[in-house]
Amino acid sequence: MLHTRHFLMMLAAILAMALPVHGTGDDGLLIGDDGLHKQTWFHDSFLEFGDDLAEAAEQGKHLMVIIEQDGCPYCRELHRVNFAKPEITDFIQEHYVVVQLDLYGSRGTVDFDGEEMEERDLVLKWGAQFTPTTIIFAAANTGAKSRAEAEVFRLPGYLRPFHYLTSLEYVVSGEYRNMDFQRFLGVKVKDLQERGIQPEIWE
Repeated sequence: MLHTRHFLMMLAAILAMALPVHGTGDDGLLIGDDGLHKQTWFHDSFLEFGDDLAEAAEQGKHLMVIIEQDGCPYCRELHRVNFAKPEITDFIQEHYVVVQLDLYGSRGTVDFDGEEMEERDLVLKWGAQFTPTTIIFAAANTGAKSRAEAEVFRLPGYLRPFHYLTSLEYVVSGEYRNMDFQRFLGVKVKDLQERGIQPEIWE
């Protein structure tokens, strides 16, 4: 199935090159036809999440799903501030495959358990109530039969860059198995301060 998906993804990418998919907002950010902010490194997914996780794992990466909605000010902030920082975007592209979902979208999806539904129903099933919401599914959980089995971390809402990057490091490090995020964050801050570095926590 993955070989077929790879062929179709290549075909879709070729076709997409000939089509004006995105516009640009007043702030210079890319805007899709659905009104959501876009990044060129977002994965053009068929929204079959078991396959997406397997594909990410093949690349040695985790799967990240970002849920947004048109007109969401904090979604815009995520793109305008966080995704403007190379230390964040470089880390994401090295360690994650990123799929974007529309809170009110109607595209077809396939959940980890094989259930098919529109993306707005999937978002509801996954219990996401805020935008942006970032959900991370670990490569080690490939083959999971439910969202709950695959998911290892969730960010309900917007986090400033330092905390956002730290949350991504939290999963990549594997420490999500050993400690909660607040402890991991505290350890990182203490380590930086001991090295004479004052982290930009509020910027």
